Amino acid sequence: MLLFKKKFIPAINAGTKTQTIRLWKHRKMKAGQQSYTPGVGYLRITAVDEVTLDTLTDEDAKLDGFDTLAALCHELKDIYGDQLSQGWQLFRVRFEVLDAVEQLRIKARKASEKAAAKASF
Repeated sequence: MLLFKKKFIPAINAGTKTQTIRLWKHRKMKAGQQSYTPGVGYLRITAVDEVTLDTLTDEDAKLDGFDTLAALCHELKDIYGDQLSQGWQLFRVRFEVLDAVEQLRIKARKASEKAAAKASF
C-alpha cells in the first residue's frame, strides 16, 4: 500500500503526480505490482529505481508534483530528516492510476475472495 499526504491526492487523481520518492531500507515494491491508495484507489507500479538526492532531476520534481527540484528536495528533507544520512536508500516509484473498469474488477475480485474466505469458516 502506498500512502500519501492528503495534499497530494488531487494531483494523483488529476494525473499530474505520477511518481513518489520513498526512503526504505530495502526495495518494497516492484514494477507491475498493484497498490491501493486511500482517496485514489488502485495504482499500478510502473517502475522502481534506486536514486540519490544528487541524481534527482527537474523531470523527477515535475512527475512528483513539484514545480522545482529544490522544492522536491526540501519536502524530502522535511519528511525524512536524519534518515537520509543513516543508511536508508531512496527509491523513485513511478505509478499510474488504474482506470475505472480496472478499479471495479479488482474490487469485485477482492469482494469475491472475501466472501469465499468467510464461507470457508
